Amino acid sequence: MNIQKENLRICRKGHKYYKSSSCPTCPTCEQERKPDNGFLSTLSAPARRALENNEITSLQQLSIFSEKEILQFHGMGPASLPKLRAALQAHGLAFKD
Repeated sequence: MNIQKENLRICRKGHKYYKSSSCPTCPTCEQERKPDNGFLSTLSAPARRALENNEITSLQQLSIFSEKEILQFHGMGPASLPKLRAALQAHGLAFKD
């Protein structure tokens, strides 16, 4: 069994956190920047970053992509698709076929 040791890290804002992976994301900073409302607020942090990193911040921008294309984004998983479909449908939009 291979157990990874968690390392203490400090982000640019001075938050202290432990991580065993090489991921540089500070959980405190990530929570602070989570939107309070809108479709991005319903997603996990990795899924939200996946959309933001691909400059998708509105449902109109999301609707020009297919589900298959969205799933190709690093950090986006199939569990996020039902939330995205529902948000699109609520605004009369859908993923590209």
